Amino acid sequence: MKASELRELSRDELRRRLTEMRDELFKLKLRRAGEELPNPLRLRVLRRDIARVLTVLREMEKKETGGK
Repeated sequence: MKASELRELSRDELRRRLTEMRDELFKLKLRRAGEELPNPLRLRVLRRDIARVLTVLREMEKKETGGK
């Protein structure tokens, strides 16, 4: 998911997506411990998407406060 797409979403929707992605990452990590994953690249993609969401949320927070 691109950052530009994320910036179009509301703060509540970003938080919901963040929760969903963190849950999926947790489940994939558990599966990886017990068996081989069909798509191990998904772990990396999820970590990066989580970072993007957190970045956009932080940008929104800074914009509201007018801070640096």
